[in-house]
Amino acid sequence: MKKLFFIIAALMSALMLQAQDIQGFVNRQLENYPKSRLLDLYKSCFQDFMGAEHLVSDRQSVKAYLDRELQTTSLDNLMSWYYEPCGIDSQYFRVSLRAVKEGILTEDILLDAFMRSANSERRPAVEAWRDRWHKIIGTIELMNLSLPYYHEDMEFIDSILNDGKYAISHSPEYREAYHPHYRIVEREIFEREIRPLIDCQDE
Repeated sequence: MKKLFFIIAALMSALMLQAQDIQGFVNRQLENYPKSRLLDLYKSCFQDFMGAEHLVSDRQSVKAYLDRELQTTSLDNLMSWYYEPCGIDSQYFRVSLRAVKEGILTEDILLDAFMRSANSERRPAVEAWRDRWHKIIGTIELMNLSLPYYHEDMEFIDSILNDGKYAISHSPEYREAYHPHYRIVEREIFEREIRPLIDCQDE
C-alpha cells in the first residue's frame, strides 16, 4: 500500500513539473558545470527523483569503497562546495567528501546517512521516472542547447530506460573537469543531520 502511494505521488509530481523549473535547473547546471553533457543533466535529475543508484545492504563493502575513495582523493581535486541539491526539486543532496576530509563530518555520519537514504522506502518505480524524464527532455529539446554528443547521449539514455534501468555515470568530460566525489543523501536526513554540522562552520 505504501509503495502504491509513492508511485501515485511520483506520477503526480511528473504531471506538475513545469517547463520553467526544468529550464531553471538546466541553466544553473550549465552555469556551474559548463562541461556538462546531457548525461550529466540526466544524472542529476534521476538522483533527485530516484535517490542513490541502487539499494545497499553490505555496510562493510560500502565502507571499504568509501575508505578507498577518501584515501585516493586529495582536497585539490574536490569541488569547493560541501553540498549541493540534486536536480529540479532538491529531494536529495550531494554531500562532498570534502566535508569528511576536512573533519566537518565523520565518515560514519556520512556513511549512515547515505545508506539510510539509499534504502529508503520512498523510491519510486522506474516507470514513474521514465515518464518524468520524457517531460524533462521535451523541455530541454526546446532550449536548443547544442550540447556535445547530444543525440548519442539521448539514444543511450533511451536504451537504458527501455531496458527498465535508470542509473548511469557522469560523462568523461564532467569527471575530468570536476572530479565528482560525493554521496547522495535524502533531503530530510540531510536537513536534520548533515546540514547543521556543515553550516555551523560558518558561524
